[in-house]
Amino acid sequence: MPGPAPKSSDQVRRRNAPIANTVQLPAEGRKGEPPVWPYASECPSVWAEFWATPQAAQWERQGMVRLVARYVMVLSLVENPDTVSATLLGEVRQLEDRLGLSPMAMLRLRWEVVADEVAGKRDSKPVASRARRRLKVAGDAVERSRGAG
Repeated sequence: MPGPAPKSSDQVRRRNAPIANTVQLPAEGRKGEPPVWPYASECPSVWAEFWATPQAAQWERQGMVRLVARYVMVLSLVENPDTVSATLLGEVRQLEDRLGLSPMAMLRLRWEVVADEVAGKRDSKPVASRARRRLKVAGDAVERSRGAG
């Protein structure tokens, strides 16, 4: 006879699950212009794309501009069929791990992409609370009773 159905990931919290020191990255990505290309060569077009990712917010905090630039340079070599090699592919994979560009790398770095749920509330027009409306109604009733007496 089979045992009980497994619990969903929402129901299970492993005792050794990494919950402490998790860095939350903005789902909408890093805002603003990309950093200045740190090398004398021409800036690759993908430079701005990488700096708009959620991971870029953490790269900026950690001052990883040159590491990201190195990744972009090696990636351009790997994507060219004339210069691709097993060594370069290994280097790209290692840089991707350090930069949190794969799900496993993000897990190891304890980076988590989260939506800014407060932003929508911040941008919306504030609504008078129910308690404040009640106080106003009660205040009106008190004024009427004073005028009647």
